[in-house]
Amino acid sequence: MANIKSQKKRILTNAKRAERNKAVRSELKTRVKTATRSAGTDQGDESYRLAQKKLDKAASKGIIHKNQAARRKSRLAKKANAAAAAS
Repeated sequence: MANIKSQKKRILTNAKRAERNKAVRSELKTRVKTATRSAGTDQGDESYRLAQKKLDKAASKGIIHKNQAARRKSRLAKKANAAAAAS
């Protein structure tokens, strides 16, 4: 454990941020999973749009890298388009 007061505070704030980021990442995974599963159905467009929005927001907040968000959105779009074409 650190002896310096500012470092003790930094440890606490880092823990809070890590917890918050963990929750956002978990929600991202859930949104992408539901968008993938519902691709091609009538609620597929809405879940796809929501997943895309969450990815963009996480990238803008710095929780995930912007290129990772772009890659995941691209893969999601590819799956959605393939499912729509199959239907």
